[in-house]
Amino acid sequence: MSRYQAFNLLAQHNTQLHDNLELDNGIELAAWSNHFDRITQCPDHHTLSLYVADGYESYHKNGDQWHNGGGPNRACVLPRHSESSWDIRGKLSFVHLYFTDGHLRKLTEQTWDKSPFAIDLQERIFVEDKQITALYRQFLLRHQWHDHSHKLVLSSATNLLLTHLLSRYGHFDWRLPAVRGGLAPVVAKRVTEYIEQYLAEPLLLSTLAAEAGLSEYHFARMFKQSLGQAPHQYVLGRRLARAKALLAHSNASLTDIAHGCGFSSASHFSNRFKAAEGISPSAYRQA
Repeated sequence: MSRYQAFNLLAQHNTQLHDNLELDNGIELAAWSNHFDRITQCPDHHTLSLYVADGYESYHKNGDQWHNGGGPNRACVLPRHSESSWDIRGKLSFVHLYFTDGHLRKLTEQTWDKSPFAIDLQERIFVEDKQITALYRQFLLRHQWHDHSHKLVLSSATNLLLTHLLSRYGHFDWRLPAVRGGLAPVVAKRVTEYIEQYLAEPLLLSTLAAEAGLSEYHFARMFKQSLGQAPHQYVLGRRLARAKALLAHSNASLTDIAHGCGFSSASHFSNRFKAAEGISPSAYRQA
């Protein structure tokens, strides 16, 4: 049972749930597939959908007419209290991101330092949006949702998605604030020391941003300017560096090294290590 009405409604239909995850801030991800189904919904929350595969025979009701335009990489922005009816006449695989007005309001206050009277998203059906597609494909769909070492990249990607939705599909015309300059040296030192101290733990963008005293939007950009890498890239690099030192100078098992460096399992650690170094952890240790 989810806190989100759209999730619970889909679970009662032909829709098959393949994976879902509630992030620490309450935003939820769900990967679905469906075929030959009719659904009408009007949830009290927002939904961002991306078609992952198929969907060519997915129809949306607009007035008295049914229209299709689905297919891989088509996105749908479904605002809260917006009634939508769907007729799925073929195969469809899609990913949903569920979030509330509270998530958008907090993001608005942190990023633009404004608190609007109302936050409204514009409904968009079967839209082609390269930014949404890239964030889903490169980050959300390429990482295992339940691996705690991926929490930073997942929280970073969802923050970027919501920021993009507000700036492009919100009813207010606010440009994203310009970010010039990196972190102050003392702040960069404090954040990197925090990362080293908690490298074995799940790290979130919100936690690192709070350590720097910045919004997530500003922190991510200023961190990259100062360190030359996005926060999730830097953290992965530090985890692999610690793992290499342990492989070279300790007799710890691969499982212990994996957990000590923030990876959820020895197999996940081995996969990431080989992708970065070109050889397995065992071969690196022997060499």
